[in-house]
Order: sequence, then structure tokens, then C-alpha cells
Amino acid sequence: MRNNFTLSTPYLKEQLDLSATQIGLLTSCMLITYGISKGIMSTLADKASPKLFMACGLALCAIVNIGLGFSTAFWIFVALVVLNGLFQGMGAGPSFITIANWFPRRERGRVGAFWNISHNVGGGVVAPIVGVAFALLGNQHWQAANYIVPAGIALGFAVIVLWFGKGSPRREGLPTLEQMMPEETMQLNSTSQQQAPENMSALQIFCTYVLRNKHAWYVSLMDVFVYMVRFGMISWLPLYLLTVKHFSKEQMAIAFLFFEWAAIPSTLLAGWLSDKLFKGRRMPLAMICMSIIFVCLIGYWRSDSLLVVTIFAAIVGCLIYVPQFLASVQTMEIVPSFAVGSAVGLRGFMSYIFGASLGTSLFGVMVDQVGWDGGFYLLMGGAVCCLLFCYLSHRGTLELERERAQHLQSAASAPQPTALQPATIE
Repeated sequence: MRNNFTLSTPYLKEQLDLSATQIGLLTSCMLITYGISKGIMSTLADKASPKLFMACGLALCAIVNIGLGFSTAFWIFVALVVLNGLFQGMGAGPSFITIANWFPRRERGRVGAFWNISHNVGGGVVAPIVGVAFALLGNQHWQAANYIVPAGIALGFAVIVLWFGKGSPRREGLPTLEQMMPEETMQLNSTSQQQAPENMSALQIFCTYVLRNKHAWYVSLMDVFVYMVRFGMISWLPLYLLTVKHFSKEQMAIAFLFFEWAAIPSTLLAGWLSDKLFKGRRMPLAMICMSIIFVCLIGYWRSDSLLVVTIFAAIVGCLIYVPQFLASVQTMEIVPSFAVGSAVGLRGFMSYIFGASLGTSLFGVMVDQVGWDGGFYLLMGGAVCCLLFCYLSHRGTLELERERAQHLQSAASAPQPTALQPATIE
């Protein structure tokens, strides 16, 4: 429900007489609000029912989009776009919480990959839905085609989530994943464990298990630089190809299409590889992908061949979503299951507020000040920083694995209570 707004911008400019500056302000408001909301809402989701939280967010987004379909004043659009970004932030946290609660580490790569491509699929089906709506309703009803029809579909899916979705295993009367699989248990070295997580507020969980967790910061900073490279490419690719490489609009559109849709098969393959080949360790594959992206950025920047530039753009598009997705899976594995939403919130906030800003605004400043070469130096520097935090996060994963192994070994060697010697409860 973000892409339908993007598709409507030509009509906003023409029908409502909005300037490019006003449209840019609307887009920025939605992205910034979404980044802030993703941080706050994902933290709150740790204490809520995932399916209810997600369904409410989707329904509220649909209601806001219906309001956009009836709005004509610029400042009403600003208010509704801010609300849209706010409610969209309610989706990511419950998704990761559900995966962390129901799927063990050895399966999260594949499950997370299937979830992650929903971004690409959802973004890709918006244009056909809006196109069919225009064909049925006509151009004079552009508000209904762009906003109300997608909103109706979103309301339908909110009902599906409520009907078929599940809460945590405990809410469904089942044992938790850690109880069924002791190897999934996250060792908690916090000094605040006197208080059970059930009695802690969302803010206390965030401060105790995420804010003071170096592993959460490693993966968040890694994702900042992934987003920097991603948004630097996707935001400036059309203008760069048209003005510097002198592509036609049709050639640019083809390169852009490859950049977006190449991510689907690569993400699915990466999920399988991280589970099977790398045995649940996510960062080695992320480092391989970022190394290839670094090389392809140089080729994309330096080549003048239409075919070669398109190939390099497609490879970057194919691979840039892989470390982003692997960072998402890594986030579920560095904190206890009851703090997954908080960890997702920190990563999402950092990625959108800092990463997307570096890739869009700072890239533009570099282009204005020192030319396009400066922009590409910025992206390549971002790729190097991403590699550094990938390595730190991988090293942290090895530490956590050693802690789990020591815990299981000590549990196995501990004397078992007998009928004559009851267990002591501490």
C-alpha cells in the first residue's frame, strides 16, 4: 500500500495541481514516518497478539487509503500519508515474531525468504490491480482506481489474517519452541533476569535485551549500509541511466525491471543455501553477495555498453535484497523470542531513518558537490562498511553458538532428580 501512492503521483500533480516539491514532501513524510513507526510498533508487538496486531495495521492502512481517495487538499494528504506510514509500520514486527515462534533456526532461512519476497510480489501486483481498476472505472475515477480498490483488497486480506492466523504456540495451547527444542534456547546473560519477561513492559524488554545487545547493533548497522546501497541504486538508477548513460526511457525501464524482479529467485535460493549449505549461519552468504555487489557497482559505473550496464544493474538488484533478507533472519537468532519485535524495530528504524537517507539525500548532495563519481564512491564505501558489520555479526553468531553448546553440555551432565531427591526450584 505504498506503491499505489507512487503510481498516483502523476495524477496528484495534474489533477490537484501539486508541485514536485509537494509530492517529494509527501513521499518523504511517508518513508520517515514508516521508519519511526517500524521501530516503535515492532517493539509494542512483542506484548501483543501477532495476528491481531498485523490485521489491525492492515485494516487501518486500508481506511487511510479510502480517505486518500476522497481528499483534495494538500495538507489533508500530508496528514493521511503520515498516518499511512504509521500504520504500515505495524506489519514487520508481527511477521518476524510469528516466524521466530513457530519455526526453528534450521528452517528460518527458507521460511524467511518466502516471506521476504512478498515485498517484491506485492509491489509488482499493484500496477496490474490499478490498471484493471482504471480499465473498469475510467480515468475520471483515478482516486478510486489508485486508492479505494487496493484498500478493498487489503481489507479482505486483513479478514483472512484474523481468520487463519495463529498467535504464539503458548496462546494456542502448545509448548514453546524452546521447550520442544532445547537447542533453540537463547542464553540470557542479562543482569535483569530477576524479573520474568511476562512481567516486563515492551520498553523494559527493548532496553534490557536489545539496546544493550551488541549483536543487535551489529546487524542493525549492517542493514543501514545495505539500505544505503539499495536506495542509492533504486532511487537514482532512472536519472543516472537517462542523463549519464543516455539510455532511452524504454531501455531504462527494462534495466529497472530487471533490478526489481531479479530479487525473487535469488532470495529464495539464498534462504535454502543459508539453511542447508551454511548450516543456519547467515552472514557468510551476505558477505559473498556484498563482495560481488562491490565489483558490479564498479562495472555499472564505468561501463558505457547498454548490455553490460543492464547486466550489472540486474546483478546488483538480484543480490542486494539477499543481505537485507539475511539480516532479517539474523535478527530473529540473536535475541530471545520474546524480544524479536524489539530487535526488528531497532533494525527497521536504523535502516530507514539512516540507511535510506544516506542512499537518497547524501547521494544527491555528493552528486551536486563532486559529480556522479562521488555518489559511487559513497555507495562503494557503504558496501565496505556493510562487509565489516557482516563479519562482526558472524563472529557474534559463533559466540552465541558456543554459549548454546556449553548450556546443552552442562544440562546433560547435571544430575537428574530422583523420586527420593526432588528437584530444587531456585
